[in-house]
Amino acid sequence: MPKKTTQAIEQQESICALATPAGKGALAIVRLSGKDAHAIAKIITHKPLTPRKAHYTNFYDCDDGVIDQGLAIYFQTPASFTGEDVIEFHCHGNPLVADLLLKTLCSLGARLATPGEFSLRAFLNNKIDLTQAEAIADLINSTTEQAVRTATRSMQGAFSRRVEEVLA
Repeated sequence: MPKKTTQAIEQQESICALATPAGKGALAIVRLSGKDAHAIAKIITHKPLTPRKAHYTNFYDCDDGVIDQGLAIYFQTPASFTGEDVIEFHCHGNPLVADLLLKTLCSLGARLATPGEFSLRAFLNNKIDLTQAEAIADLINSTTEQAVRTATRSMQGAFSRRVEEVLA
């Protein structure tokens, strides 16, 4: 598959967003992706992060105040969903905690992602194809068990492989 990225896309600023549903819960996951993600995460956690290892750590704001403590997981490029450096911050599920974390990430140079922007970056970086991107939305919005199973198969590439077989 040809590479779809351009120099402008590769140099996009880092983006962040809440990856779990908004509202109170046991946990919230805040995701950060982009070329500055690892550097920003080092500021938030006060430590370097090893790829694919869960780090139990404090999360700090720009004034070195502790926002919360939780897990930070670093997915180093290209071995991430977006194909960029990605950090997931697993914090307590109070919406204020997630909001403080997002505000801190933005003050350190990230910006809030638009809906679907993580999937768009994955597509542009050849991590998923268009049918897989659509399947992610289908899975999120599924209302039946069969719809979940169908969307999951498409997300894993089953539909794309079938189309390639027919076209071959």
